[in-house]
Amino acid sequence: MALFGDQFASVVEWKEFRDDVIFWRWGGSELKKSSRLIVRPGQDAIFLYNGQIEGIFKEEGNYEIESQIIPFLSSLKGFKFGFNSGLRAEVLFVNTKEFTVPWGTPNAVNIPAPGLPGGLPVRAFGTFVMKVGDYVALMDKIAGTRQTFAVEDVKQRVTAVIDQYLMKWIAKEGKDVFHLQINAAEIGKGICTDLDMAMNSFGLSILDFVIANVNYPPEVQAKIDKAASYSMVGDVDKYREIGMIDAMAQGGSAGAAMGSMAGLAAGMKMAEQLTGAPSSPAPSPAPVPAAAAVACAACRAPVAAGAKFCPSCGVKMEAPAAKFCANCGKELGSGEKFCPECGTKQA
Repeated sequence: MALFGDQFASVVEWKEFRDDVIFWRWGGSELKKSSRLIVRPGQDAIFLYNGQIEGIFKEEGNYEIESQIIPFLSSLKGFKFGFNSGLRAEVLFVNTKEFTVPWGTPNAVNIPAPGLPGGLPVRAFGTFVMKVGDYVALMDKIAGTRQTFAVEDVKQRVTAVIDQYLMKWIAKEGKDVFHLQINAAEIGKGICTDLDMAMNSFGLSILDFVIANVNYPPEVQAKIDKAASYSMVGDVDKYREIGMIDAMAQGGSAGAAMGSMAGLAAGMKMAEQLTGAPSSPAPSPAPVPAAAAVACAACRAPVAAGAKFCPSCGVKMEAPAAKFCANCGKELGSGEKFCPECGTKQA
């Protein structure tokens, strides 16, 4: 802005145009008849006199105050005096671009969730798109006493109300509070509608609202991850066998493997609670005839003769050592007290 002497301005323009500023007010100097108004791309100029909007210039260009501006304005009185005493007016330059603004919940929002009396604390992050929509409302509610108004000012207003909108629309559209990202688009549309209505009173329009990410507390997220991994295996028995084999392959004892299986069972129970889908019950091992059974060395459960693994705990069965008659060398069957070949009593 160049000054003509100490009082008159010859050029009215927004030289230091910034992408993060929504409007900037020019004022403080009187206009002379040869003054010019410069409107650059991405700007609108609102001509003000005595605090009232006299005209809005949306086309970029270089306007002469006396020949192009004054004839356009309806109620200015200064031009009657030929600018001999100067015309004190103001120009509000408005940034016409669409702003993409990041947002985030300042604190965790407690979302109602089944089984959690205090609610499930979540934090959310994303972006919203806004622009100036109503110049009159902007003047009445914001621009009246401000020199500038920046994107950060809008962000603070959105942050002040975002918690209540999240709770409202998650309750409506968040069909599964443990998987809110699935319904993020529907939740975002609802918030966009409410937020646009709230910001319209300030002359601002909210064009889009995106929920990019929903974060749970670390301990809750860890349980969700585990539940998801358990639910990926539909056959609980198969999962149990895999866990037993993995535990023993890593050098664990039968007792350690059993402990591992207890953890797997607890995980499957948690998966059932989180997803609501009942896990398949583990079938009971088929009864083994007592005459044909041997006792498992780990859990003492009956095991069919010739079985390689115990059906109760999964421990590998060791083959019994063969016995031979001390007299004739005939191989003896299990439980035989006399040699079937020579009749010698066995020790």
